[in-house]
Amino acid sequence: MAGAANGGAELFFERMTLALADSGANVLPLIRANRARAARLSAAGLAPRQYRFGGPLDLFTKPALRRALKQFGAEIAIAWMSRAAAKLPTGAWITAGRLGGYYPLKYFCTCRHLIGNTRGITGWIAAQGVPAERVHYLPNFVDDVSVIPPAPRASLGIPEGAPLILALGRLHAVKGFDTLIRAAALVPEVFFAIAGEGPERASLERLIAALKLEARVKLLGWRDDAGALLNAADLFISSSRHEPLGNMVLEAFSASCPVLAARAEGPRELINDGADGILVPVDDPAALAAAAIRLLADGSARKSLAAAGRRRFETEFSKPIVTAAWMDFLHRVTR
Repeated sequence: MAGAANGGAELFFERMTLALADSGANVLPLIRANRARAARLSAAGLAPRQYRFGGPLDLFTKPALRRALKQFGAEIAIAWMSRAAAKLPTGAWITAGRLGGYYPLKYFCTCRHLIGNTRGITGWIAAQGVPAERVHYLPNFVDDVSVIPPAPRASLGIPEGAPLILALGRLHAVKGFDTLIRAAALVPEVFFAIAGEGPERASLERLIAALKLEARVKLLGWRDDAGALLNAADLFISSSRHEPLGNMVLEAFSASCPVLAARAEGPRELINDGADGILVPVDDPAALAAAAIRLLADGSARKSLAAAGRRRFETEFSKPIVTAAWMDFLHRVTR
């Protein structure tokens, strides 16, 4: 895994690696140099090895990976995303590439098998001419956060009993938080909390000030208590313009928090509109606001959506279900 950040793909790599090891797989994590990630994997009993994973002029990582895989006696080597796939060496092992988005397949040319974490991605891969027997759907899982106590509203600067809408994610233009803030201006007497950090913070702060929403829209910064925040919220909103999967939707399902989402790629695949969530057009503050007002006024609808989302989590996106699917994949392609 060649990612350096702590985004959804990198954090799920850690969760999935540990889950496979817990299920009896002998796993060797080969990662881009990252002391914190290596420490977390080591603390769980694994022995990660760190590499540069540089650009085209990095002539050392690929042969080093080959030596590590040969020494380990690998049966299968799985490249996590494009950069890792570009460095993936061939050998006595089976090769596979995991895609969490619509990445150019030229980076995965050494991969015998391709894994998509949504059916949309796997369908797109197959449409590029990859034989069906080499394309596999293996979804993400998220932790079960249902037992985590809710974050106190006072700790968020929000009055007790006030309606709370939550959004989670990196403060990046692709997440559409500007659309969410414009929608907040149309939803009176409701508080909005956005948990995350990123390059759009200053721009979002200016927009909040321009709309005079400082009292009701809170930028919480980076948080590591998403479960507590979701359990405190009355409604979770995903406002992304583009979202290949939407791990935050899965986390909301886990927390039994009703979901309202823009129709980006991942949410529109995950959500059965009107059954386990509500979908609205992308980049439409008025539609987002109208749906939020309607849901906040209808407690029974929120309860029904939350229960249906929780059932989806338990049957499709929980750790035992997804880990079993991954283990089945490993057994099928290596036997």
